Amino acid sequence: MQAPTKECRVYVAVHGGAGYHGVVSEQSVKSALKRACARALRGSPLDDSSALLVVERAIAVLEDDEYLNAGYGSNLTIDGTVECDAAVMDGLSGDFGSVGAVPGLKNPIKLASALLRHSREPDSLGRIRPMTLVASGAYSFASSQGIQTVAPNEMISPRATQEWQKWKSRLDHPVDGDSGSLPQDAMQDTVGAVAWDNEGNLAAGVSSGGLLLKYSGRIGEAATFGAGCWAQQSRSERSGMACSISGAGEHIVRGGLARVLGEALQSQQPDDSELDTHHVLLRILNQQFTEPMRQRGERMPNAGVLLLTKEQGEDDEAVPRLWCAFTTESMAVAYASTTKPSPKASILRRPASTGSTVDEDKSSVFITALPIHR
Repeated sequence: MQAPTKECRVYVAVHGGAGYHGVVSEQSVKSALKRACARALRGSPLDDSSALLVVERAIAVLEDDEYLNAGYGSNLTIDGTVECDAAVMDGLSGDFGSVGAVPGLKNPIKLASALLRHSREPDSLGRIRPMTLVASGAYSFASSQGIQTVAPNEMISPRATQEWQKWKSRLDHPVDGDSGSLPQDAMQDTVGAVAWDNEGNLAAGVSSGGLLLKYSGRIGEAATFGAGCWAQQSRSERSGMACSISGAGEHIVRGGLARVLGEALQSQQPDDSELDTHHVLLRILNQQFTEPMRQRGERMPNAGVLLLTKEQGEDDEAVPRLWCAFTTESMAVAYASTTKPSPKASILRRPASTGSTVDEDKSSVFITALPIHR
């Protein structure tokens, strides 16, 4: 009698950026996130569903969508061009690959993944292979790896062009009474994904077009080690985490936000409860991100975290827990699994403040757990 086949369990969660999500774009964003989850789970359970591949497939879908700030939907630089950042990290090995300020690349996340795989191969001269490539060097490497490149102008979407024209004109010709800063509806950043594969391995990735009107050549958290994504597992593989970060890149890079979060979670004891994960998110985002940035004069430090943790459930079985935390007005997320393949998408919004200083401090970080595990 043939032994029963073990049930395949793959989990994926994606985000469409922390910032501001208006009613007009809400359905388009949610639709893109659902497609990303569905495509990520479409691989063969046996040979095509490693956590890294799941993350890559999910983010590639997000990069192809005009309504998200990555790949084709990227914000334009001050010079009216598209320059993308992306990164991926393997929790099992700790391997990392990223690209920055790269033009003419349909799916930057595929290049970041190729660079990670390339770094694992021995070099004929014993050279240390790179974790990060940028600009023309990244583009050349993509061509050598057979990764699809396009004419740089093909990456410029109509939506991004319209936004660029509007705000470049305001920058060049200030209007009396302007606040001097971009409005909330221009604050929608970095996309990303986290995944858990059938072997219980974790991975994380991130991709971004960067800030609207950014300087050409600027690299943000999505290309920086320890800033935009992080994944790690214990040697026993009984605990671990994967996170993808969104928000104001320079602030996130300064604090090494993704790595700091991973180290804080790793320091917990194996029998710590869910409440402690909530506490870690609150402490990191308040004490090690928001407060230091406010001391530097930043009134509204922006960050969002999509976090997948591995915890011990009933019968000592490892189970996934999904968390979302952000300091912005909203964050767009979706998740699915092979056991619940119909993706769930939401625009999470922080409750309105009561107006008192105390309440504003308490609500500076919004944190929620999401039911990715059945």
